[in-house]
Amino acid sequence: MFCPTNVMQPIIHPTRCCVQHHCCKTIVPHIHPSHTQHVNHHMYQHMHYFPHTESVANEVTNQHFSCGARPPGPFLGR
Repeated sequence: MFCPTNVMQPIIHPTRCCVQHHCCKTIVPHIHPSHTQHVNHHMYQHMHYFPHTESVANEVTNQHFSCGARPPGPFLGR
């Protein structure tokens, strides 16, 4: 049987923001029973892509000090 392959326009999902957390693990078993029935059908192949970006924030601080009229140390003037 000949089955042509068609490619649809991609479905763009919103960007997912990833935050790293420390957490504990809980196992939740999922049981997926299956049944086979032979039917003529049309198959959509959903191709999921997961591009990931990262960002870096740099913080800079400045401090200014008032140290009096003259700098400390030996003076060259006599």
